Formats: sequence, C-alpha cells, structure tokens
Amino acid sequence: MSDFKLYFRYIRLNFLSGLQYKGWPIMVLQTMIVVITDPISLILMFSRFGSIGVWTVERIILIYAMAVTSFGLAETFCRGFDSFPWRTIRTGDFDRVLLRPRSLFVQVSASYFHIHRVSRVVGGTSAIIWCMWKLGIQPTALDIMTLLFALIGGYLAYAGVFLMTSGIAFFTIQGLDWIYIFTNASYQVTRMPIDYMPKTLRYIFTFFMPMLVISYYPASAVCGWGESYFKGLLALPAGAAFFIFSNFVWRFGVRHYKSTGS
Repeated sequence: MSDFKLYFRYIRLNFLSGLQYKGWPIMVLQTMIVVITDPISLILMFSRFGSIGVWTVERIILIYAMAVTSFGLAETFCRGFDSFPWRTIRTGDFDRVLLRPRSLFVQVSASYFHIHRVSRVVGGTSAIIWCMWKLGIQPTALDIMTLLFALIGGYLAYAGVFLMTSGIAFFTIQGLDWIYIFTNASYQVTRMPIDYMPKTLRYIFTFFMPMLVISYYPASAVCGWGESYFKGLLALPAGAAFFIFSNFVWRFGVRHYKSTGS
C-alpha cells in the first residue's frame, strides 16, 4: 500500500471512530459558532466608526478568512503533528511509531483527525465567498487559481508550523507555547489593516512565517487593491518553502531522538 493510500485510510478510520461519539454534532456546531462569532467585535467596531481609509470590514474579513481557512485545513489534515509533543513524545509512543516500516510523516500527521475541525474550513470558505460577493468581485479563472494557490500555500505554511513544533519537541520534550504565535495568534493579526501594522510584525509574517503572503497578497490581487497577480501567486511557493524548512527541523529532531528507555 502506498503512503498516500495509507494516509487516507488512517484519516477514514479516525473519522469513523469520531462518529461513534454521540456528541460530535455539538462539537461541530461549537467550532462553527466560534468561527462565526470571532470577528463580531470587528464588525461592531466598523459599524460604529465606519471604514478606516480604504479599509472596509469586508476587506479585512476576506484577509482574515483566507488565513482561517488555511489554518483550518492544516489543523484538520495535520492534527497529529499539532498534538505530537504531548501525545507522542512525552508518553513514549514515538518508539512504537519508529518500529513500523512506514513513513513517519504519514503515521504522525494522520494519527488524529477531529471532525469538528472541518467547521473552521467550512466557515472560512463561506466568509471568503460572502466577502467577494459584498465587494462585487466577479472571479475569473486566474482569480480562482490565485485563491486556490493561496489556500494550498497557507495549508503548507501552517502545517509547517506544526511540523517545526514537533521537531523542536524532540529537544524540549514538550510543546512550546510561544510557537502558537504563528498559528492561532497569526490569523488574528490579519484583522489589522496592513497599512497600520507595525513593521516588525509585517516583516515576521512576510519573510519568516509567510502568513501575509498567503492571505493579504492573494486577496489584494484578486480584488484589485494594488498588488500584482505575481505576488498573489507567490503564496504557494512561499508556503512550500516554509514547509520544506520545517521538514528539515523535523528530520533533524528525529535523527537526535533518544528512546525513552535509553
């Protein structure tokens, strides 16, 4: 069996086991409510004070939704790496994973699949469609390709954060809370108009963790806010580059792993 088929068999088994929990619809609804209500404070602020220059609430929510959807994809399909430091390293389960003649990446990434995480993807995608409708955007084939590249690149970028966290955990033996600056906290940064964002944040989330590359630049290119399609299409290679770098960190950690029995 190929690694590709094995991955989706893992996902299928975890999905079916999740359905055995009778409260799964409530968990799906809970996550959906969180996604919907998260930008409410932003909407209320704009409804009270109006736009900030050229920045309307639809513009900001579109960028925010791009980042949230990308994060949701990574959280859904790479959940194993997100929980790896606590569930695998500290418990010693990684010894068992190493004994299997299969890809470590496939085994870890597909080891957990929580159905309610899909709500973040559905909610974010719905917000993207709503914002483009409110902004009067008639998407062309190039626009759709740009958005798809952005979501794939965003998925790779956020999956790379999870992968990097797991690689570092081989040395720290636990997850590092500060790393979540680049996951949950990073898509909150998109609620700030980029023109008013501190330069330090802008550089970090452009040249290190390419969160703005996978959210702002594609949205700007598609909606005609002044950025070129070239910058918009950089989302995929930028996300892939960050993922490859994170993979090196992961492999370095695996090479230096010492069994819990040693």
